[in-house]
Amino acid sequence: MEHRFAHLPALRGGLLALLAAVLFGVSTPLIQRVGAGLGAFTTAALLYAGAAIIGAFSRRPASREARLGRIDMPRLVSMAAFGAVLGPVALAWGLQHTSGTGASLMLTLEALFTALLAGAIYGETMDRRVWAAMLLLLAGGIALVLDQARQGGNEWLGLLAVLLATAAWGADNTLSRALAERDPAQVVFAKAVLGVIATLLLAWLFHEPLPRPGAALGLLVIGATGYGLSLRFYLLAQRAFGAARTGSVFAFAPFVGAALAIVLGDRNGSWIMAAGGLLMLLGVLVHLAESHGHAHEHEALAHEHAHRHDDGHHNHAHAVMPGGTHSHWHVHEPLTHSHAHVPDAHHRHEH
Repeated sequence: MEHRFAHLPALRGGLLALLAAVLFGVSTPLIQRVGAGLGAFTTAALLYAGAAIIGAFSRRPASREARLGRIDMPRLVSMAAFGAVLGPVALAWGLQHTSGTGASLMLTLEALFTALLAGAIYGETMDRRVWAAMLLLLAGGIALVLDQARQGGNEWLGLLAVLLATAAWGADNTLSRALAERDPAQVVFAKAVLGVIATLLLAWLFHEPLPRPGAALGLLVIGATGYGLSLRFYLLAQRAFGAARTGSVFAFAPFVGAALAIVLGDRNGSWIMAAGGLLMLLGVLVHLAESHGHAHEHEALAHEHAHRHDDGHHNHAHAVMPGGTHSHWHVHEPLTHSHAHVPDAHHRHEH
């Protein structure tokens, strides 16, 4: 995918974010069903144990992807605290106190937290098209949540816990942007292992019961796909077109989860839900159609990340030119040109 859409960064990033969203969206109602009766810390530990397995077996050679270093550890610990402990624990608890459809829909707000933090911390440009996509996604999410609220009941505590999970994952998404140029498998593995250690310790401290073998295996598989593979694709999407846009397209995940929850027997659907889903789909399509291009300047830059020599930004010399994607420390000379671009590692200029 990365080579095929090398000159269409918004489309490449959007498709990667969509793939991450589908995998994560499917996981939410499955966690509710498979993890019924388990403690929240135990559930989170099993999910990220599955993610760690994916990270361990998908690492690429150092010649193809940049390695994590000691300088990255504080950020990894923060990511694990927000994304592998607080987020999944809050979601697991919320899923035990609300419907799978309602919990899936509440996750829409993760995109809002991610976009606001990405704009505040990284200064990512949010033009009118991006804001329009964000508003469509947010409107769809509001419609879906209101559909749940009008049905009454005492599900607000569970939904509040899921809201806390979205805020935690929004912080995690923003922190992970700085590691998008590192080997995504290493990032997944390190974050997952830290999360597993913390949640296992908490499960022991709170005397949570041991899971049944079938439930444990099921949550490991869900964690491998919905958290491990999803995070890998999410990091690659961030690499392609930034944190705010990735978070916004990722907002399609709640619709996927809500649809699966209905298929699994949650009959809370209505025309409001259908309208909300349509708004979210329109928001995603607006993102995929984004084309932002103008004359811009590149200042001198030295860094390491996976790159190719046919993207217009990497024209340094090699004694023997490597084929395809490779990684090493390299220097960018100052350059002025014009082409379609997004806020990736090479395009963080002001507008």
